[in-house]
Amino acid sequence: MVPFAGWEMPVQYEGVIPEHMAVRTRAGAFDVSHMGQLHVDGPAAQAFLQSVLSNDVDRVQDGGAQYTLLTTESGGIVDDLIVYRLSHGCFLLVVNAGNRQAAYEWLKEREPRGVEVRDASDEYGLVAVQGPASLGLIGLGEAPAFTHAVGEVAGVETMICRTGYTGETGVELMCPAEDVVPLWNAVLERGVVPCGLGARDTLRLEVCYPLHGNDITQETDAISAGLGWVCALDTEFTGRDALREVKENGPERRLVAFVMDEKAIPRQGMAIAGGGEVTSGTHSPMLDVGIGLGYVPAAQATVGTGLEIDVRGKDRHATVVKKPIYDKER
Repeated sequence: MVPFAGWEMPVQYEGVIPEHMAVRTRAGAFDVSHMGQLHVDGPAAQAFLQSVLSNDVDRVQDGGAQYTLLTTESGGIVDDLIVYRLSHGCFLLVVNAGNRQAAYEWLKEREPRGVEVRDASDEYGLVAVQGPASLGLIGLGEAPAFTHAVGEVAGVETMICRTGYTGETGVELMCPAEDVVPLWNAVLERGVVPCGLGARDTLRLEVCYPLHGNDITQETDAISAGLGWVCALDTEFTGRDALREVKENGPERRLVAFVMDEKAIPRQGMAIAGGGEVTSGTHSPMLDVGIGLGYVPAAQATVGTGLEIDVRGKDRHATVVKKPIYDKER
């Protein structure tokens, strides 16, 4: 167990590698009740969110969800989050635990008339069930990604969200906090493997999902981070002009994925020759090599470019690869 954003979180149960492999081959469960939940309600809620979130909220229908960014005036990233559209013009934002207060305060300070922003995080429990066999094990049918509906899992009423942070088929089950322990126990009783923070990190890194605080921060912009696809630059939102300028001029540096060519494990903060830096690094259980994400000068960002990374005082060779690093189809 380790402290994490004010919570005590499990790094591993059986071990990072078996938990990782369980998610890739069958099913694993993560207790992610530490995530923050912010309600944004009122007749002007949609217009407000359209003005502060980078993606096009107007495209989200009832029962839909969207990955998006909360951005600063300079295009920095306050948080990356998922917005769920409920009924009657109400919205639910699921934010990173470490940014719960920052995201809430950012929205609350800008809250206009006709909108109420409320931190409801303590009211929710959240269990992520991920893997190719996950839906069958917990008795759910197929549904499109980034949709949600209220239903029952093992007798517990829950908001079933077709989202996740592993690159695998799965759901995130959001329920009242008092019901999360029975829900967790029921999921495990159906043969789903409990997984900790260690496997969550290796899984997300294999598929190049960014981690706020490592790969994206208020000092990094979405274009340089490869997240221009979640920025609707034809709409009006905070930081849009700054991001347009970066896109038009081309970013000075880019967040790239890389694979080590030598036996070495990259870690956050390691220098990349030429002025770059590793932001996330680990050993890939699926590929059995060191992998990572890092910012490099734009000239070094082309797929196939060789990199030299200072791993504990020794230069180790790596190669920039296409994202995601791990793709079961490839």
